[in-house]
Amino acid sequence: MLNAMTVDVEDYFHVAAFAHVIPRSDWDSRELRVEGNTARLVDLFAEHRIRATFFVLGWVARKVPALVRRLHDAGHEVASHGMSHTLVYRQSPQEFRAETRESKALLEDLIGCRVRGYRAASYSVTPKSRWALDVLVEEGFEYDSSIFPVRHDRYGMPDAGRHPGPVNTPLGRSLLEFPLTTCEIAGVRVPVAGGGYFRLLPYWLTRWGLGDVNRRESAPFVFYLHPWEIDAGQPDIAAGAISRFRHYTNIDRCETRLKRLVREFRFGAMEDVLTENGLLAPAVRSVAEA
Repeated sequence: MLNAMTVDVEDYFHVAAFAHVIPRSDWDSRELRVEGNTARLVDLFAEHRIRATFFVLGWVARKVPALVRRLHDAGHEVASHGMSHTLVYRQSPQEFRAETRESKALLEDLIGCRVRGYRAASYSVTPKSRWALDVLVEEGFEYDSSIFPVRHDRYGMPDAGRHPGPVNTPLGRSLLEFPLTTCEIAGVRVPVAGGGYFRLLPYWLTRWGLGDVNRRESAPFVFYLHPWEIDAGQPDIAAGAISRFRHYTNIDRCETRLKRLVREFRFGAMEDVLTENGLLAPAVRSVAEA
């Protein structure tokens, strides 16, 4: 079964956990490591013949446009991760629309293709920011991957559906959603989609949970990670204990685990998974054709 391999293209200083110690005004002065780390992932995926979806932060696209073009030229799907990595529920609908429109236009100008997918910063489409789904429809996105059907202190829709399919927006529209993957153990949803969970949980648990979704539920899963999660040499940020635990734990093991994972499951771009499951039309390769 084909599963979605996705990368949220942002740097270590963009993460919400460090927002209180690294203000946006400091971003330009920070060492930029996202280009080299993303290139490592591109090389890894090429070795295993994986086409992935890269949800690119607009700030990164503006800073290193050649990286976005490289992703596209390598055959990967380029999708939007917003512009400024601001949590959706901390924006007004007007601010969210402006940033979403700007990011989409920027990426499309760089690659000459329509951007179909969106993923919010830190999965911040929550019950109090579901209005964002209508904005995504209005701005021409065909699918979203922002809903995490778990309970968490920063994100989550614990009652949301667990598998890809259409969801109703607050204004009665329909948008295709590929939620972050969970498995169910004794009626409890356990997050196994990747990222910090991939580093913090034992590898066998992630592997079992993802395999269970494929085998028992006959459903594809989505896996995600960030380029900084394979970067053991990144700067050590003085933040709170919880933030540091979530960010740095097992970073030195993540790439090795990822190499094992891609040998044990079949992966492709998110748009390809959705197309294979009859949920999305095949990709149109140029803006002019769309």
